[in-house]
Amino acid sequence: VQLQASGGGLVQAGGSLRLSCAASVRIYSSHLMGWFRQAPGKERDFVTAIRWGSGNTYYADSVKGRFTISRDKAKNTVYLQMNSLKTEDTAVYYCALDPSHYSERASEWDYWGQGTLVTVSS
Repeated sequence: VQLQASGGGLVQAGGSLRLSCAASVRIYSSHLMGWFRQAPGKERDFVTAIRWGSGNTYYADSVKGRFTISRDKAKNTVYLQMNSLKTEDTAVYYCALDPSHYSERASEWDYWGQGTLVTVSS
């Protein structure tokens, strides 16, 4: 399984950015695709996830109302639309795939992309 993340970059506070993550394999209805982020010197934190079949979404409190996860089933791709970005959103963002169960613990997700850096300047 390969997950290819893209779309990171430098943006000013208050701006927007969209990340993409394409999977090399078919994603099944029970699968979860998600985004985590890791700031320098910190642990990898849950950001958001989506159940592939139902489209049910989950968000960390810190991003609710600002970030939106979506997926394109035909392209096996998940997106993360980030609006109203804050300097504290600066991190390397990782997409991840889990075959079945929802968890906000990074250690419980099975497959990871390479990460894409998002830098929000003040």
